[in-house]
Amino acid sequence: MNSIKNVPARVLSRRPGHSLEAEREQFDKTQAISISKAINTQEAPVKEKHARRIILGTHHEKGAFTFWSYAIGLPLPSSSILSWKFCHVLHKVLRDGHPNVLHDCQRYRSNIREIGDLWGHLHDRYGQLVNVYTKLLLTKISFHLKHPQFPAGLEVTDEVLEKAAGTDVNNIFQLTVEMFDYMDCELKLSESVFRQLNTAIAVSQMSSGQCRLAPLIQVIQDCSHLYHYTVKLMFKLHSCLPADTLQGHRDRFHEQFHSLRNFFRRASDMLYFKRLIQIPRLPEGPPNFLRASALAEHIKPVVVIPEEAPEDEEPENLIEISTGPPAGEPAVVADLFEQTFGPPNGSMKDDRDLQIETLKREVDLLRAELDKIKLEAQRYISQLKGQVNTLEAELEEQRKQKQKALVDNEQLRHELSQLRAAQLEGERNQGLREEAEKRASATEARYSKLKEKHSELINTHAELLRKNADTAKQLTVTQQSQEEVARVKEQLAFQVEQVKRESEMKLEEQSDQLEKLKRELEAKAGELVRAQEALSRTEQSGSELSLRLDALSAEKDELSSAVRQREEDLLAAQSLVREKEEALSQEQQRSSRERGELQGRLADKESQEQRLQQRLLDEQFAVLRSTAAEAEGILRDAVGKLDDPLHLRCTSSPDYLVSRAQSALDAVSALEKGHAQYLTSRADASALVAALTQFAHLAADTIVHGSATSHLAPTDPADRLIDTCRECGGRALELVGQLQDQQALLQARPGLVRGPLQGILQLGQELKPKSLDVRQEELGAMVDKEMAATSAAIEDAVRRIEDMMNQARHASSGVKLEVNERILNSCTDLMKAIRLLVTTSTSLQKEIVESGRGAATQQEFYAKNSRWTEGLISASKAVGWGATQLVESADKVVLHTGKYEELIVCSHEIAASTAQLVAASKVKANKHSPHLSRLQECSRAVNEMAANVVASTKSGQEQIEDRDTMDFSGLSLIKLKKQEMETQVRVLELEKTLEVERVRLGELRKQHYMLAGAVGAPGEEDPGRPSPAPRSGTSKKPPLAQKPSVAPRQDHQLDKKDGICSAQLVNY
Repeated sequence: MNSIKNVPARVLSRRPGHSLEAEREQFDKTQAISISKAINTQEAPVKEKHARRIILGTHHEKGAFTFWSYAIGLPLPSSSILSWKFCHVLHKVLRDGHPNVLHDCQRYRSNIREIGDLWGHLHDRYGQLVNVYTKLLLTKISFHLKHPQFPAGLEVTDEVLEKAAGTDVNNIFQLTVEMFDYMDCELKLSESVFRQLNTAIAVSQMSSGQCRLAPLIQVIQDCSHLYHYTVKLMFKLHSCLPADTLQGHRDRFHEQFHSLRNFFRRASDMLYFKRLIQIPRLPEGPPNFLRASALAEHIKPVVVIPEEAPEDEEPENLIEISTGPPAGEPAVVADLFEQTFGPPNGSMKDDRDLQIETLKREVDLLRAELDKIKLEAQRYISQLKGQVNTLEAELEEQRKQKQKALVDNEQLRHELSQLRAAQLEGERNQGLREEAEKRASATEARYSKLKEKHSELINTHAELLRKNADTAKQLTVTQQSQEEVARVKEQLAFQVEQVKRESEMKLEEQSDQLEKLKRELEAKAGELVRAQEALSRTEQSGSELSLRLDALSAEKDELSSAVRQREEDLLAAQSLVREKEEALSQEQQRSSRERGELQGRLADKESQEQRLQQRLLDEQFAVLRSTAAEAEGILRDAVGKLDDPLHLRCTSSPDYLVSRAQSALDAVSALEKGHAQYLTSRADASALVAALTQFAHLAADTIVHGSATSHLAPTDPADRLIDTCRECGGRALELVGQLQDQQALLQARPGLVRGPLQGILQLGQELKPKSLDVRQEELGAMVDKEMAATSAAIEDAVRRIEDMMNQARHASSGVKLEVNERILNSCTDLMKAIRLLVTTSTSLQKEIVESGRGAATQQEFYAKNSRWTEGLISASKAVGWGATQLVESADKVVLHTGKYEELIVCSHEIAASTAQLVAASKVKANKHSPHLSRLQECSRAVNEMAANVVASTKSGQEQIEDRDTMDFSGLSLIKLKKQEMETQVRVLELEKTLEVERVRLGELRKQHYMLAGAVGAPGEEDPGRPSPAPRSGTSKKPPLAQKPSVAPRQDHQLDKKDGICSAQLVNY
């Protein structure tokens, strides 16, 4: 069992006094025992009874002061299991403790964050869980402090939720986003726990599995409330904002819904949870926020915690606070203590002390009874909460049924209105039909009237003929009016002939013509009356007309013959009209038959065209689906390469990855254009098929080369690149899956793949080697310049050391002069060894250039081997810089303004820099070269001189620094104890400072490694050189002394005789 280190002083120093102090002391002891038993290093779940005592303690003191006073002293950085159980207990205290606990925890946010960050940087299974758990606890504290309407247990009514959301849509929007973030933290913790269980092949009945699964009970309780609140807020948002604006909210909710449903399903299948919690079941699909009535179908998930009998256990003494001395302490010390301070207070007891002890026992009994009553009340409260939850579930069911009845009523009203509209439409159609029938009957009546008019016209014609005969008779009586009668007859004959001609030409205008004839007949009747009057007037001139009687008789005969001829013509015209009508009716029947046949043929042609069009659409979609299936196979093969162990030896360069990613982005644009064209015209899928084929190959190529590039990259960029490639593959597979379904084809969004591809492109840009900013033509001159500058820096360092030695001889004497001379002599020897090594390296470099350039010039050779050249330049700069720093540090040490540790670090840096220069020089050197052998000897000499500098510095430091002897003979027991505690405090502070500095050193090394840049893949410069071994799961940080990276040798090994191993002198 873990022990608590920094116990509060009041627990140790308090002696039994009055009842309040004793009660407080007993409370502190009980809390300390419960905390130490609940939070320990055993890989087992936290017992409920210990957590319950801690929670009751927060209610007792109305806060978490005592809990944090003991929790701060826990050695959380030393054990990940201890930190995990601490987070579990803190979560339970936040949920079920006193409301003031939240404000007390706010003051210790930095401690919680530091624990999470510490374990997040370490590769420990529980450490990664602690990192996720601390983020959840910080999010929980921030949320409930910002929204005090929500208690830490997240159990509020719908009215409180409505009041907290308010009426401002911006507040509702922000609250929904914060709850989404809250839910993400909860789900991330559950996913991390289940992922470790799957990896470790643990089951819920093992103690290791239960230790990880225990905090998920609180996660289930939080998630059930958060899910209910987000559903309510989403429906409220959809009632205020358009659906397009909330598309992102819906997507995020759907993702959380599926994750939460899988979490609840997996937890329900585990035996560990079945006896501890009743997990609700979520519906098969998420709510439809686009339909307001769907809110009635939502059922609030209710989590039920089964009741269990309280376990009583006698608490153990965590700290011995008895007044007697320990068993192992000698009796002489006790006697000396009694002689100095007198006998203890408890040696003599009077009646008052006995009374106090009696009252204490009674108080203890009463407190025990009070605890039992509290436990009973807590059990009753939990039972009532369960009943309340059951009643709330029933109420929700009743509300759902009510909403469903309202929806059914609304549907019935809608159907009734539709039936009424259909009835009105039927009545309107019936009226139109009756009106059409009336119009048809009116047309028939009009036709019958026309027939009647035609018969009347014939009768009128006969009457006119009869009147003509009567007129002829009158003309025989009155010869004076024969000319007038003849003229009238001519007019009548002309009118009859006109009527016949009009009846033959336009039967449809008979009615108008009949009316016109009536008017003309009336006019003729008037003329006849006037003619009769004229006859009466012309009776006097009858004699004159008698002469003309014969002529009129002849004309009469001619007129009679003409009238008969006209009658015959009229009969022929009527027969011709009847024949035309019959032919017209036959022609109409024939045309109707032909029109029916043509309409049938046209319908057949249209149906055949529709079948051909549908066949064309099906064939085009079949081609698209087969192409998408092939693309899916290509992409799945590429995604499979991410986890293929055989692919670990494949490598690629960031430049090629950038080119592939850029081509894939161009293919995404072509795919979007082809998709839009296909949605516009389904009959032509050629553009989409071509774009999909190109996209599949380029995306798969990008994923494969991204995985190959990650094998040579540092750990963090490699992990991010692998995750981005996996995300790209997932979205691409989702896209091609949508393209295989006609329903999902409309919702396909090829642009979603652009984000991961841009992430791969950005990571490829970041992984590009950060080479020197010079042209390749200038590399040759740069090498000579840097080597000359390095030699000059070393010469200057030697001169400065000689000057410092002369100054030291004049300014110091005795031991200090001896130490300074020894240090400066060792520095001078080191500088001479470095100068010899640089000279030998320059000679070896010239030999390499002469043997490898062939017919090319020196500048062309350097340009061709630009990576190697940049390595030489970087190594030369590092050597010159190290020499300068060594001289400055030695100057400070001689002048007593610097530290000896700086001189030691500079020596290590010099050794590492020279080792880098040797490695860069011997990459392309011949193994049997004499210059290479001399270079290796110089390297060993440099290492020896650097070791001499370190030894001289340490010995001089030991001679100069005075070490005080530790004499504690004059201190008493109390003072010794006090100094011991102060020393422990100082040790803890120094350990904390050391830990912080180590973290800072690691970050500096990491940043230095990133700035130095990678030399690049070996295949870019020498195709015949084999690729390096695949990167392991964990990469070591480079030493501090390592400046730019150096390309590996062909054999990937450095001989021990090279003398380069001492470059790793810097301790990690």
